Amino acid sequence: MSSNLTVVDLAEASPVDRAVIGGKAAVLAELSAAGFSVPPGIVVTTAALDEPQLDERLAAGIGRMGGDRFAVRSSGAAEDLPDASYAGLYETYLNVPADGLGEAVRRCFAAAASERVTAYHQRQGGATAAMAVLVQVMVDPVAAGVAFTAHPVTGDRDQTVVAAVAGLGDPLVSGETTGEEWTVTASHTEMTRLAPDGERVLADVQADAVAELARRIAERYDGRPQDVEWAIDRAGRLWLLQARPMTAVPEPVSWTAPGPGLWMRNFRLGEWLPEAVTPLFASWLLPVLENGYLDGMHGSVGVRVPFRYALVNGWYYNATPIPTPKLLAGVLWQGRTRAVKILFNALIRVSSDPAAADRAALAELERAWREQQVPDYRRLVASTEAEVGTASPQRLVELVDALGREAGIYLWYLAIVGGSAWKMEARLTRFARQYLADALPKDEGGAQVLLRGLPGAQPVAGPHAVQSIDWYHPVAGELATGKSPAVADRHSQLAEHRMVAEERCRVALASRPRLLTDLDRLLRVNQRYAVIREEQAREFTLAWPVLRASTGRLGQHLAKLGAIEQPDDIYFCTRDEVNTAITSNPTELSANVADRRAKWQRQRRLAAPLTLGRPVRLIGDVIERAVEQARGTTETAEGAIVGHPASAGRATGRVGIVHGPEDFDAFTEGQVLVAKATAPAWTPLFARAAAVVTDGGTLAAHASLVAREYGIPAVVGTGDATQRLRPGQLVTVDGTAGTITPHAANTSLPTERRAVTGS
Repeated sequence: MSSNLTVVDLAEASPVDRAVIGGKAAVLAELSAAGFSVPPGIVVTTAALDEPQLDERLAAGIGRMGGDRFAVRSSGAAEDLPDASYAGLYETYLNVPADGLGEAVRRCFAAAASERVTAYHQRQGGATAAMAVLVQVMVDPVAAGVAFTAHPVTGDRDQTVVAAVAGLGDPLVSGETTGEEWTVTASHTEMTRLAPDGERVLADVQADAVAELARRIAERYDGRPQDVEWAIDRAGRLWLLQARPMTAVPEPVSWTAPGPGLWMRNFRLGEWLPEAVTPLFASWLLPVLENGYLDGMHGSVGVRVPFRYALVNGWYYNATPIPTPKLLAGVLWQGRTRAVKILFNALIRVSSDPAAADRAALAELERAWREQQVPDYRRLVASTEAEVGTASPQRLVELVDALGREAGIYLWYLAIVGGSAWKMEARLTRFARQYLADALPKDEGGAQVLLRGLPGAQPVAGPHAVQSIDWYHPVAGELATGKSPAVADRHSQLAEHRMVAEERCRVALASRPRLLTDLDRLLRVNQRYAVIREEQAREFTLAWPVLRASTGRLGQHLAKLGAIEQPDDIYFCTRDEVNTAITSNPTELSANVADRRAKWQRQRRLAAPLTLGRPVRLIGDVIERAVEQARGTTETAEGAIVGHPASAGRATGRVGIVHGPEDFDAFTEGQVLVAKATAPAWTPLFARAAAVVTDGGTLAAHASLVAREYGIPAVVGTGDATQRLRPGQLVTVDGTAGTITPHAANTSLPTERRAVTGS
């Protein structure tokens, strides 16, 4: 093709002339010639700007195409390359009439000299910004969007992700709105996200057709992942609007169970780790905590039964021990009858006869925690805090190890004593459904009413409250979260509702004295352990401000040595590297730090499955069984997201997605709090929330417990609510059934935003 040609028919353009017609036009010319449905068009080259008859040439060009409205877009020579897409940097004009083409084309050329384009191509090594302009007949779409032939977050090449909006796709491509999302594999097509207005955009067969179009294009380019723009017109025809290589596609990740059995990311320490962890936590504090946990078990029970844990793509997973003959023999040999007695009562009997389990074993463990472990932990935290400011680097390492071990011991008591509360509650729930269905209606919260508003269970977020036990994240005392609105009145109201409900229960069983005695026994033990669980969770992270101060000082020391550039780079080192740097060889670690920080940022965006592997037949999925018992029999609306029913009640509100403290101020009164997980540092948000929804968590998670004490519904363990819901979307949260139901865009918000137990 001669470089002095000014207007070229797209169907006659040669893809090899990228320098003349630009990347976008070159790709579309090639794909059009290969039989793909590309809207007819013309390419206006740079030579056209010197031609006085440009408008006449444009009129002649479009005369051969038909149509009365046009799309005018850039086609840069350096655009849509594998390593530089220039996506969104140039100007695009849609629905341009024939008599406005000249102006639109000139403005497109002018955009090539903008500061943002110049800065981008300089970052790409000075790639040329030479360009052409592509003019195509405007498609009048009923739906449009994009498709990625590799998952843009996980890098999975077996998944094609299709995003769609009704009408023009420009609001989606520009980021002004989010669309309906589909994930398509060779064997499965699933809508993974509703559009913000709740209206369906594509049918299953249409999503399949878009995915097939994108895959065919990827195959043409040797399987390289593609970013494809498409539209479906009113006649149902699927059009290809643009195709370019995906840039910065992450390496695909695998979610393979690290061993036999069922691995859970929302159990034990997983409750306190809402995302992928940093290298320093993974290699230092995590194993110290886990070993301390086993020390606590050995000190109080007399055995060490190791819970298996592993990191998968940076996410914490753990699994219960597999009951092999060797393991059972080891337990019997280590602890003899004491271990068997305690573990039987704490893990099995507690679900059928909580009061008996309390008398036989749990009460003794609770006293040991309260009278010995808590004072020891507080003393160690206080003495370490006084020493941190003057301690040598070697001494700081010793202090971290000591604090981590003591926190691990504390975690054992939290798991074995406080963790008994949800097992006891399961027994109370069964009793209430069998004998007190009228006194404790399920739609008013059922047995949960009897566990709200208890003295000593008020939510409190002290300065040591954490967002995550990964010590990279600041604690509440370092955050400007603001004070929670007063909750005393709400707590008092819940207490009143509880006492009224208790009286209704006693009246209902007045003629059945044996059952009334059983109820009183169940109430006493359940209410006591509900408070104990809150007390234990409240002080578990007492050491975290001191742990962060210790690692902060170590980071400053490494930065002075030149091993890292800034103090918080220490969180992307390993324990061995820190030890080596402070004892013998301050090796330059900055290159490793940068790579690890980038890897962690990718991992924390992954949608980690709640479980990996399969349950052991003799044990099964303990969490799922508890969820099914809590949920009971219920119907789920079409399109609803299903999770664990954590705090009873119903509420409707607009979604407010909170990723971290940076989003706290934007979360407003009456919104539905949607997060990967919540931790004690998030407690102030509950006073503003109409309801709470989390990806992770269980019936005993922070979100579950605090939501109850604020009298708001909560659904946890949804897996991916943060990805399926969008800010501002109207939803109804049913904390009794464990469902979140999105509403259509034209649905009005009810006057009463809360419909909670007893209110």
